[in-house]
Amino acid sequence: MSDECPYCSGKHKERDEKEFKDLMNRLKRIEGQVRGVEGMLENNAYCTDILIQVSAITSALNSFNKVLLANHMKTCVAENIRSGNDEIIDELVLTLQKLMK
Repeated sequence: MSDECPYCSGKHKERDEKEFKDLMNRLKRIEGQVRGVEGMLENNAYCTDILIQVSAITSALNSFNKVLLANHMKTCVAENIRSGNDEIIDELVLTLQKLMK
């Protein structure tokens, strides 16, 4: 079994410890929220109660994306532009188009 991600571009990014911990903490909280909704469903919680929690998860994921995108622009995109690789702009535009569908 390969460790390659079938959905990944093949590129890699070394994150500093602070960024890594922040992103992981956000994901762990989101994971906990999803498990909470799972429990609500198993316990026959009322529909609107579940919907409110799912909305909170959606908001948390959007916040995660905003932080990750800002970090990407400040590091990967800026570094590529500084080194003369303007193709990164096309990649960013494509990424934003996918995020905004």
